[in-house]
Amino acid sequence: MVNRRHIRVKVMQSIYAMHQNGSDNLEKEEKFLYYSIDAIQDLYLIMLSSLIEICKKETVFLHLSSQKHLATPQERKPNEKFIKNAIFQILAENNSLSIALENRKIDNWTLNDDYILLLLNDIKQSKLYQNYMGNSVNTFQEDKDFIVDLFMEVIVPNEKLYEYLEDNKLTWIDDIPVVNTEIIKQLKAIKNVEEGGFRVPKLFKDNEDKDFVRDLFRKTVLNEKELAKEYDDKTPNWDSDRIAEIDTIILKMAICEFLKFPSIPVKVTLNEYLELAKEYSTPKSSIFINGILDNLVKELQTDNRIQKVGRGLM
Repeated sequence: MVNRRHIRVKVMQSIYAMHQNGSDNLEKEEKFLYYSIDAIQDLYLIMLSSLIEICKKETVFLHLSSQKHLATPQERKPNEKFIKNAIFQILAENNSLSIALENRKIDNWTLNDDYILLLLNDIKQSKLYQNYMGNSVNTFQEDKDFIVDLFMEVIVPNEKLYEYLEDNKLTWIDDIPVVNTEIIKQLKAIKNVEEGGFRVPKLFKDNEDKDFVRDLFRKTVLNEKELAKEYDDKTPNWDSDRIAEIDTIILKMAICEFLKFPSIPVKVTLNEYLELAKEYSTPKSSIFINGILDNLVKELQTDNRIQKVGRGLM
């Protein structure tokens, strides 16, 4: 679920936080870094389980409506297409998801069901819902397309839900797009129960990615002064205090990868950190950083200081 780019984002943010707090407790900061990444799994489960809870709320509503003393014919025999959607059923009955929710004690919607009611209300007022409920043809593909569109067009853009998540954990602000992208990808790929089950993804693709968190964080923090010297003479027109702090961290992390990560291609490092600069720093930062790193790479290669292992890694 967590790719290398997002790992770089989390490490960058942790180093920035260390600078802002004046902290030099490497062990403590590394522990919080892993904690903030681990919490992404909770965010994933919270977002995905919202679909199950929405279905549950509507099921209860339809049942209570049918039991009213003066229930209308429509209330006594409601259209159950929504609550019988195949994707809702697959998610609700999935062992992998149920076990993950229980193990990580995810009960947010039990404690905050007003957000589920708010989402359900938005859903029932949408044209997407009206068109789906008005279509008498019922196929698995239609059910899946509806849930994907529902998640993308109604749930994800909901400002109240975003505010709730942001208030719950500040570290989730940058994790929300990553989690939503993963859920949408999974919903699009979901199959009938007979064709194969749904599985909660691992947080890290493999142990190498998990180790990359620690190695990038430690090797950058423990070598900041040496890494800074690599670009000091490349910025003659800039006083060090005029360079945005995020830019200096991005430069140090990129240079760290050039020199201390032999399996990561130079082009990958350049592209990744230029994207980080575009997203997290000033409008001109990517141009500034690109110029410094481009010149530095040429110099390091000339001096034979970049040692990469494997084909095409230069």
